[in-house]
Amino acid sequence: MSKIEQERAEEINALIKEMTLEEKVGLMLHESHGVERLGIKPYNWWNECLHGVARNGSATVFPQTIGLAATFDTELAQKEYEAISDEARAKYNEAQKVDDNGQFRGLTYWTPNINIVRDPRWGRAQETFGEDPYLTSQMGIAAVRGLQGTDKDNLKLAACAKHFAVHSGPENTRHTANVKPSKKDLWETYLPAFKALVDEGVESVMGAYQRLYDEPCNGSKFLLKEILREKWGFKGHVVSDCWAVKDFHENHKVTKTAEESAALAITNSCDLNCGCTYHAAIAAVRQGLLDEQKVNESVFRLLMTRMKLGMFDSYKKSKWSSLGSKDIDSEEHRKLARKVAQDSIVMLKNENNVLPLTRENYKNKKLKKILVIGPASANVNSLLGNYYGLNSRLVTILEGIAGKIEGRPEITLDFHPGVGMYQDSKQRGWTLGMAETSDVVIACFGLDNMMEGEEGDSVETLKGDRESIELPEHQLNYLRGLKERGTPIVLVVTGGAAISFPRDIADAILFVWYPGEEGGNAVADVIFGDVNPSGHLPVTFPMSTKDLPAFDDYAMKGRTYRYAEKEPLYPFGFGLSYAQWKFSDLIAEKTGDDEKFCKVKLTVANEGSVNAAEVVQLYVTKVNRKADDPICSLRAFKKISIKAGAKQSVEFVLPKPAFETINAEGESVIESGDYKIIAADSAPLEISEKLGAVKAVSTIIQI
Repeated sequence: MSKIEQERAEEINALIKEMTLEEKVGLMLHESHGVERLGIKPYNWWNECLHGVARNGSATVFPQTIGLAATFDTELAQKEYEAISDEARAKYNEAQKVDDNGQFRGLTYWTPNINIVRDPRWGRAQETFGEDPYLTSQMGIAAVRGLQGTDKDNLKLAACAKHFAVHSGPENTRHTANVKPSKKDLWETYLPAFKALVDEGVESVMGAYQRLYDEPCNGSKFLLKEILREKWGFKGHVVSDCWAVKDFHENHKVTKTAEESAALAITNSCDLNCGCTYHAAIAAVRQGLLDEQKVNESVFRLLMTRMKLGMFDSYKKSKWSSLGSKDIDSEEHRKLARKVAQDSIVMLKNENNVLPLTRENYKNKKLKKILVIGPASANVNSLLGNYYGLNSRLVTILEGIAGKIEGRPEITLDFHPGVGMYQDSKQRGWTLGMAETSDVVIACFGLDNMMEGEEGDSVETLKGDRESIELPEHQLNYLRGLKERGTPIVLVVTGGAAISFPRDIADAILFVWYPGEEGGNAVADVIFGDVNPSGHLPVTFPMSTKDLPAFDDYAMKGRTYRYAEKEPLYPFGFGLSYAQWKFSDLIAEKTGDDEKFCKVKLTVANEGSVNAAEVVQLYVTKVNRKADDPICSLRAFKKISIKAGAKQSVEFVLPKPAFETINAEGESVIESGDYKIIAADSAPLEISEKLGAVKAVSTIIQI
């Protein structure tokens, strides 16, 4: 313990000695009562910043988290969260000027969501960094660094790793489900990102709603005490998901009363209750159900977080005291939001080089008329995703495209939604004829935040999940009608997870996620060639819903690129470019150092005519793997920029755990044998090259 930690611990212990039981319990509620006689102000712990400060006035609205994951760029991710933390501190400073410590005005933010996308039907998949534990770990670490800063003793914000653990839908059973994945799946897929963020120093961990192996996650001795506190040495505070503790007695039926539920959660070191159940902790102590010392331990951890954030001093003494309203949705942050949106866009198809829409591409047949059509074109909800902020300049796709042709009177732009977003909308069949008089159709379809999300957020689906992953049938039928008109179609798809559709439904396909406030400009930047598409899929796109296991089956078999045997529509890591890439000269050498166990080097060449960025992905697989071992696993990635006609040497260092096997007991072992190291720009499947991915290169090392 450092000197500053020791001093704080002594001060906190002295405060706790002065408190009554009622005062201590009052500090353990998300809407904390405070102890004003001891200088502890009331404080609301609940704040959100999934992709920008949410629910608190104007803020920069970055692309939804799954879009950030598609950038495969940890440096960019950290920059985004640094910008978010600037705005959060600015809002806190402004609130402190009027002594406002209410909800969404604090410094404890319940971000990031590092759950694994086990199934694309899950409405909250959009909140995550995708299906891969390593990608999720690295992007999650970047988020924590950006939010909390580099000073472990003086936090800019307190980040929160959620939802611990094994949470990934269905939303409609999350309050009653009892999930029992194999120990192999638990330690191979569901827990690595949480371990990585704890090692990084994340200040808070939030529990999940469901039970795991019969224990409710927010009161699980196995999860919270044995793994989080003892095995991993986590010293920060644990917060329950909202009203999850009352599920113990109302839905899970593992306790009978609120007093028993509060006692179970607090005994197993859930320190803060988002909800109202911890009011019963007072009676639980008096009934002998709960040791008051456990209350003291929780209060200690909560006050330590508040001290690290400087809440016992005036905000004017903070190193971030100069941040204010001028720093909220600033032009600098808006440029960053546009950059993230640009880099998040994944080009899935570009037949006959329909894109970009440049004069050069249309020099033989001048581009005279563009038709923008589809319900996502002018739909603000298609920009936002869930847990969003707001501001006065949200640029839709239609507005972005219109901005590109300003000052170009030779081009005519026409628009019609054609059909609504939702299933009960009526098709305007006559609008299909508009395509026949156009040179190109930009068709904007997909999902919005009314069609997928968290329980209670979405109104067009049951509890926020999707029943199927296919593009809504009425949208698909309309697209088929457009296709029959014969005009080249650029399909722009919005959504927060995999969507299935026929590959031949359009000539070019861009998947743009929920791209945020500058989403329309970013999409237009890519369509018109001002920016090269460089996004890659952080999730596998299955061919169809029928290729998926049952939604409530938590086994990883048949899921994600690591375990699915069926050919995907588009593989994990996939993304096309206006450039042409070549990987070559892959070399791997072992060292005697476990931390730098294997050095890998290859050459990446940009053989195209445009400067561009590419994501080099490094996968490891056993040559003689067992049936339940991953087909391959992402172990490193790097986003690089190379000028047209140039090449670059790219190096990676793999630690020994990159070659680990998780056995049936959940233990990590390094097995002897041959391992293949593969450099690719998508999951190394045969289908990848057929779809236009870079030809992978590989080598074998022996362990």
